[in-house]
Amino acid sequence: MSVSLLAQIGQMARRSILQTLRQPAMVVPPILFPLVLMAINVGGLEAATSLPGFPSDSYLDFAIAVPFVQGALFAAINAGSALARDVETGFIKRLAMTPMQRTALLLGHLGGVLVVALASACIYTAAGFAAGMDFEAGVAGVPVLLALAMVIALAFAGIGAYIGLRSGSGEAVQGFFPLLFVLLFLSSMSLPRPLIEQDWFRLIATYNPVSYLLEGVRSIVITGWDAEALALGFGFASVIALIAVTGSAAALRTRLVRT
Repeated sequence: MSVSLLAQIGQMARRSILQTLRQPAMVVPPILFPLVLMAINVGGLEAATSLPGFPSDSYLDFAIAVPFVQGALFAAINAGSALARDVETGFIKRLAMTPMQRTALLLGHLGGVLVVALASACIYTAAGFAAGMDFEAGVAGVPVLLALAMVIALAFAGIGAYIGLRSGSGEAVQGFFPLLFVLLFLSSMSLPRPLIEQDWFRLIATYNPVSYLLEGVRSIVITGWDAEALALGFGFASVIALIAVTGSAAALRTRLVRT
């Protein structure tokens, strides 16, 4: 990767970060809402820890994985809305007339979103420790947890970028958020898959990739080092990220041709 391309990516990432920080509505909900939902679930579902086969004595340890995935859903909305806004305002059209490379535009934008996602993941981790989370993986598990959180955020940010570039509409991106949120609820968010009594729900959760993202994060906290859960978590997140970013690059190429 040339120095010029790296400089362009850095400039676009800086622009993305500043745009996000200037809009509290894009910063506060991804941090506050997942933590509030987690607190409600911990308070209301603590009794689930008495179920035979529940993997932890504390529901907090089980539920702490949810903010990481839920925060990634907000990253999808932020990425998609920002790119859709660039399409609507004609910024991408003007950018096409400059020496700026398309790769720099997409990677820089996603990089800016990931910086905000990393800050959110650090806050989730700190909140978990402050609330008394038992972290079985130890100190070495923290960077692994953050790395997995970043790959998950990249996967969903790539999906958001694709939707934003294909539609060119911020409203369309916002409209996809409930669909993404449904994926979270139809997963092993509230209970381990083996303990879900409804066969149809357990079947959906088993085929839902979000379950494996949650279980990958959860394994670091509850089990410590579960090779299978980590492999599935990183694997599904990486595949989704690869498909989404590739699709976003194609959508950007098509968008520039249209303009």
